[in-house]
Formats: sequence, C-alpha cells, structure tokens
Amino acid sequence: QVQLVESGGGLVQAGGSLRLSCAASGRTFSSYAMGWFRQAPGKEREFVAAVSWSGGNTYYADSVHGRFTISSDNVKNTVYLQMNDLKPEDTAVYYCAQAPTRVLRPAWGLQSNYYTSWGQGTQVTVSS
Repeated sequence: QVQLVESGGGLVQAGGSLRLSCAASGRTFSSYAMGWFRQAPGKEREFVAAVSWSGGNTYYADSVHGRFTISSDNVKNTVYLQMNDLKPEDTAVYYCAQAPTRVLRPAWGLQSNYYTSWGQGTQVTVSS
C-alpha cells in the first residue's frame, strides 16, 4: 500500500500560479501511473491530469489543458502539478492518486474510480 501526501495548496489571486506536490511512500512509486483530481463544494470529484509511470504520457482535462502541467520525479517519489493562470473556477480540494497500472488509456484510466490509493487533499482557493 502506498501513502500519498499532498502539499502546496493555498490562496492565490486569479492569474497567479501554484505548484502542488504529492509525496509517495510505501508501494513502489515509479511502477504506477499517477493522477490529480479535484473536488469543489457541492460537486463531484473530477479528473484534472495524469501521467504514466515513465512520465512519457500525460493527460489533461480540457478545462486545464495549456495551463496545468503534471510531472513526476521517480527519484524523489513525488508527482507535481504546476498550475498557471489560475481562475476562480479552479478553486477546489486537489487530490493525488495512484493507478493500479503503469499506463493509462483515456477510455478507462481517467476516472476517479480507477485509482486505488488517495492522498488527503490540499485546498486551492483562487480569488477574483
């Protein structure tokens, strides 16, 4: 079992940037794909971004494509989410999660119920 701990959330003005980190321990980090999800109050958890175990394939929700970048450092056992040009609608609790496979396919690898391990979340608030 892997333990995931997110950090880097906070309050930022619209147009600003934040970098979220997700540190993993336990289960071999580099052998599995990783994802970021978010959940705003009163809404369902939604996919944000994902990266394959090698880092060679990345996937993004349309709402964040071009603004957010996911990356992983297998030496540090950490996955990052660089968020630029933040908007008030990006306000949510952000969660990182580990998939049960090394690779992902958009048809089945970007839904929250596919992921087996989750962090506790970090709050991101974007003011207008």
